[in-house]
Amino acid sequence: MPYGTDVRGPIRVLYIDDDPGLGVLVQKAFARRGHSVVHVTDGAAGFARLAAGDIDVIALDHSLPGETGLDVLARLGPRSERPPVVYVTGSADARIAVQAIKAGADEYVIKDVSGEFYELLIAGVEHVLERWRLRRQKAEDEKAVRHARDRAEMLLQEVNHRIANSLGLVAAMVRMQATVLSDPAAVQALQETQARITAIAGVHRRLYTSDRIGLVEIDDYLGHLCGELQDSLADDDHPYEVVLEAERIEVSTDKAVSLGVIIGELVTNAFKYAYQKGRLGTIRVVVATREDGIVRLTVEDDGAGYDPSGPVRGTGLGSKILAAMATNLAAVVTQDREAPGTRIQVDFPLK
Repeated sequence: MPYGTDVRGPIRVLYIDDDPGLGVLVQKAFARRGHSVVHVTDGAAGFARLAAGDIDVIALDHSLPGETGLDVLARLGPRSERPPVVYVTGSADARIAVQAIKAGADEYVIKDVSGEFYELLIAGVEHVLERWRLRRQKAEDEKAVRHARDRAEMLLQEVNHRIANSLGLVAAMVRMQATVLSDPAAVQALQETQARITAIAGVHRRLYTSDRIGLVEIDDYLGHLCGELQDSLADDDHPYEVVLEAERIEVSTDKAVSLGVIIGELVTNAFKYAYQKGRLGTIRVVVATREDGIVRLTVEDDGAGYDPSGPVRGTGLGSKILAAMATNLAAVVTQDREAPGTRIQVDFPLK
């Protein structure tokens, strides 16, 4: 149990001083304030009384039989294992007070024969006890905050776990639905839907396995996402490999979702249009930080290339989703016309 009591109630003081007469006067002065004092004349008696418990503050005189208060202070141990100490010295030499504070005393009072000494000692005792009470209250408040934070983080991880599992189940059902359809357009639409669901589920999966709440490591997340995209999109007609090269960058949850969906759209387009059916090909995904701090995502292939002036392919939904996700990232989307095949670059600020 921690030492001390509320300063607004009676205080129990252990006063260690070899002057019996002064001890009696100190007891009377404290009694008038509603506090009680146990007086002992040496360190050994002080330790014996302290072991009996029920002491809130120690008032420790510097000059004791065969030793000094500094010697007693050294044997008292750390602050967490003893009551606070008010060091009492009859010397006006400030060096003794400094030594006492360095040795673990919480306050010091200069002793003299005037009535002012008793008032100063009482004020010193009440002051250190109030400081102790505030420190204890602060420690209890910090403990409560840590407990609430830990519980919130645990609940958040559980929520992300459940969301990831639910989205994984939805993606699996979409994949199963695609296997029983014969219409190529319908199958393709379901595959694209599955890729979008997979991109979002992957973010939540990374969140509940990460120690950083609200942050996702891009290299880890995209490694799993690109693998899942290849597994779901590759077949005999599209035997393409998705290759990832990503820096270890942490982004917020909303940025990770937008980035994952963008990659899903671009990789899906590359599977659909980049290469002739049945021919091998590579789709590269690169994430790197430029010198100006902007993060650049590049998705590229070595295929037939994309001509924006040509006929529209597909429903245009992918382009709308890409534009919406780019807006969420505050990103600029460009196409490198000089590159062989198709190279799309998405530049966005990290913060």
